[in-house]
Amino acid sequence: MAIHAVTFVPSTESIGGSNVLSALVGILPLIAFFIMLGVFKVKTHWCALGSLVIALLIAVFGFHMPTSMAVNSALFGAAFGIMPILYIVIAAVWLYNLTVDSGRDEDVRAVFSAVGKGDIRIQGLLLGFSFCGLLEGLAGFGAPVAIVAAMLVSLRINPIKAALVTMVGNAINVGFGAMAIPITTAGKIGGVAATEVANTASSMTPWIIIIIPFLLLFILDGMRGIRQLWHIALLQGFITACGHFVAAHYVSYELTAVFASLLGFGVVAGALVYLNPITPDDWRSEVSVEGRPSASRITLALMPYWLVVVIFSIAKLWTLGINIPELFAQTTIKIQWPGLYGSLLNNAGEPSSGAILSIQTLANPGTMLAVTALIVSAVYGANSTSRFTFSFSRGLHVLGHTIHSLRWSLFTIALVMALAYVMNFSGQTAAIGAALAATGSAFAFLSPVLGWIGTAVTGSATSANALFASLQSTAATGAQLDPHVLLSANSIGGGLGKIVSPQNLAIAATAINKPGSEAEILRKAAPFSIGLLMILCLLTFLGTQGILPIVQ
Repeated sequence: MAIHAVTFVPSTESIGGSNVLSALVGILPLIAFFIMLGVFKVKTHWCALGSLVIALLIAVFGFHMPTSMAVNSALFGAAFGIMPILYIVIAAVWLYNLTVDSGRDEDVRAVFSAVGKGDIRIQGLLLGFSFCGLLEGLAGFGAPVAIVAAMLVSLRINPIKAALVTMVGNAINVGFGAMAIPITTAGKIGGVAATEVANTASSMTPWIIIIIPFLLLFILDGMRGIRQLWHIALLQGFITACGHFVAAHYVSYELTAVFASLLGFGVVAGALVYLNPITPDDWRSEVSVEGRPSASRITLALMPYWLVVVIFSIAKLWTLGINIPELFAQTTIKIQWPGLYGSLLNNAGEPSSGAILSIQTLANPGTMLAVTALIVSAVYGANSTSRFTFSFSRGLHVLGHTIHSLRWSLFTIALVMALAYVMNFSGQTAAIGAALAATGSAFAFLSPVLGWIGTAVTGSATSANALFASLQSTAATGAQLDPHVLLSANSIGGGLGKIVSPQNLAIAATAINKPGSEAEILRKAAPFSIGLLMILCLLTFLGTQGILPIVQ
């Protein structure tokens, strides 16, 4: 191994030799971001830039990180923001924009109107919870929020409500997102079997899943929505909750979100054949006889969505004859980041693996979305009519327009990821976690807060588990608590933290075509995130005390 002149080992007691003081200073960039955004309504990219500067100053002068390494950490984070995050967001929004530009979004509305019995609120439940959960299970990394929020707006749902429904509906499946990578990470780093973490998590998630559809109805139409559609919400929540438990225990924990979401969607859609919900005029979606699409038009209108499920399923699950997931994984490029790898060390004095940037190529969800968009462009072009005029070159033009319209949001996401990695690599995020873990027996209640903070900072439940899984296991051993429960709490809490993650806020604001609305979304989303977190904290405490039934 090459000898590096400057090395750095992050410490959780950098400031005054105190973990608590280090944690209080370390959380300042995040507090500054939310205050600038939520209180002073500063534009999101300036919030991210200001918080990044604060994090850099704290890293250098508070946590004694060499200046060059602090700057390099920001560059590393920005690079990760570009690949895969920005890549996925661009591809997801491009795919949706193809439907709009081709004029086939009217047919999409007609289809969901028929399935949802003409009630836009039911359509919101099916898309915001079940379809979003399906995409989260397959793809993750922001793609579900980008796609579904835009789809909800196309149903003529208020854009801010569309963002809230998507973010709250998506949260509970984040821990099992992208083939349950967060759960796998928690088990690997926490020193226990991932299947056992998944089993424990799926014994806890149903209690929250039952609540989610009711929250989505409340967001959409207040108490009137709950009074009129409580039976639909209860059915969707109950079936999806059962799907979580069954999939993790008896099918495959990697397919938990996919299986449960498909099951919930299918059962509710089937029940609606026989149910006739009360729908007020302001939530009714009417389709004229002339506007009712034929079978071929329905197939083409829904093509971006059924095709993306097919492509993701093949890329993630196909092993017959050829193991496609393994083949695609081999195309991942790993870059040992110059100036960080070999200089940034862990507590054992070894190079931190976190300083290796993994660039997925074929395995990247963005690539799968882009391939889907290219196929859709070609098919729409081949089926161009006077009503649905389109061409392949027009599809490429839509891509260019998409990138241009997203430019400020993309810049914001890159800055947010730079902020996250400065906090991570300097030890600021770890200091926050260590301070919480030092609370002893009270940590049984506070454990999910670690995952919540980790994802709020990084935008990724996988990153939150990579940061705190070992700490959760160590704290569990010291306080004589079940590590499976704490690791599960970290994963589920991460999903709830994603609701208020700056990265997620930027993606949602972009998807609903309302740049600058992040502050409003945050103010309205935060109560849901914090409320669900408190419920999870209680469930975690009951689980560690043996009161909540946990089936391994």
